[in-house]
Amino acid sequence: MVRLSNQEGLAEWLPRRLAEERPVITVIGDAILDGWWEGLIERFCREAPAPVVQVQRREYAPGGAANTAMNLAALGARVRFVSLVGEDDAGQRLRDRMADAGVDVSGVVSHPDMTTTTKFRVSSGGQVMLRLDDAAAEVPDAGLWGLAGAIPAAVAGAEAVVLCDYEAGTLDGPVRSALLAALGPEQQRNLLVVDAHHPARWAELRPDLATPNAMEAATLLGAEFPGGAARCPFVEAHAEQLLRASGAAAVVVTLDREGTLTLRSGESGNLPPHHRTWARPEAEKQASGAGDTFVAALTLARAAGLPLTTSVDLAQAAADVVVHRPGTSVCSTEELARHLGGFADTALSADELARQIEAHRREGQRIVLTNGCFDVLHRGHTRYLNQAKQLGDVLVVALNSDSSVRKLKGPDRPVNHEADRAAVIAALSCVDHVTVFDTPTPIPLIELLEPDVYAKGGDYTPEMLAETEAVERYGGTVTILDYVPEHSTTAVLERIRSTGDTPTD
Repeated sequence: MVRLSNQEGLAEWLPRRLAEERPVITVIGDAILDGWWEGLIERFCREAPAPVVQVQRREYAPGGAANTAMNLAALGARVRFVSLVGEDDAGQRLRDRMADAGVDVSGVVSHPDMTTTTKFRVSSGGQVMLRLDDAAAEVPDAGLWGLAGAIPAAVAGAEAVVLCDYEAGTLDGPVRSALLAALGPEQQRNLLVVDAHHPARWAELRPDLATPNAMEAATLLGAEFPGGAARCPFVEAHAEQLLRASGAAAVVVTLDREGTLTLRSGESGNLPPHHRTWARPEAEKQASGAGDTFVAALTLARAAGLPLTTSVDLAQAAADVVVHRPGTSVCSTEELARHLGGFADTALSADELARQIEAHRREGQRIVLTNGCFDVLHRGHTRYLNQAKQLGDVLVVALNSDSSVRKLKGPDRPVNHEADRAAVIAALSCVDHVTVFDTPTPIPLIELLEPDVYAKGGDYTPEMLAETEAVERYGGTVTILDYVPEHSTTAVLERIRSTGDTPTD
């Protein structure tokens, strides 16, 4: 099991350490073969006003549940894949690609009357012109019975099971009965993750996690979701309904460009019931399967024993890697490590930060600034930073320099140098920019940036802060966020020194 100390966070070493765990993870669900055909358009056909695409490149990749399995293998898990395919070229190509990636496909059942689901996208100049879907009109009963027979061996000894139900019919009838018998709450099982178009269909399994997207969550609620920034408040307002309908101990709703929202029951002790991540979207590309990457990384992290909030943050980082690529792709251990390592040395100078803020303002974005030492990162910090992010569009975190931390906290602080603190803070999905300041207060930075909101955490009032006058002078707002005294850095360090224990989330 991976032990993650509070000061380490999403560090570059973490994906490699997770890969060393090599957990056995079984993925059961609907396999798809994704085809990406790219070509040139130079004329229209004579029969109809349709472009002629002269295909120049053909690429194939396992999709659907098979893509989840491929991502898990790329991140270091030992993966068993269970699905039903046809005895056709697509089925053989899919099995070969997965076996080449190290996935155990002995649980993949083939049947001559089954058609392997395929989705071929035809594109030109970076634009998808057409998608061709081919799927079985009816799933053969004999194939379902064969798949049902493969389930007990596939889940035996697995440290996690991911159930991917896209309603293609392969998890119906005897397969559903076998899954209920093998994975029911009365069974001795480990982690169960449900990634389904209709999570309520598997609620009686009482899964540990359900991962619906916005449309699937709306179906669970029987309600239409609002658009844009209103979606997260809507999900939060209906948290208990989503938990009840899915039967899950926790629900992670994926919201595309808005990131994710993790919901836990109010009975989760002193843990915050909700946790937000923010995506880092770029210009739209022909990307497919980022949700599969997210589920894979989330499952691997939880199977290795990481806290749920850390696991979700890591999964968001993995999804950010693949969403910027065309086609169906996976995030490997080394790619995720490089992505997290890329946040090192990312603290901006005041002048560069001012240029970035000016660009954000031209786009009509609302700027939030907060500051602090953020020496030993703990749940109080991440909760506070997530709250600060929700006050605007862009969150800037100003870190006290090492010398200023020593003046504030004493000669034995900081525990982590400013470059390390900046890298960990920058890796949080809620943080957009990080800078370091060396002045007694951030007032010079406030006067330079003129943020719309200056956020501060602690048992303050605005009147107690020296920064308030500078903020109000240009018309900004000072907001005081939650104070979590039991999770202060000082308390964490005192506990480590007195007991040697590492507090966990």
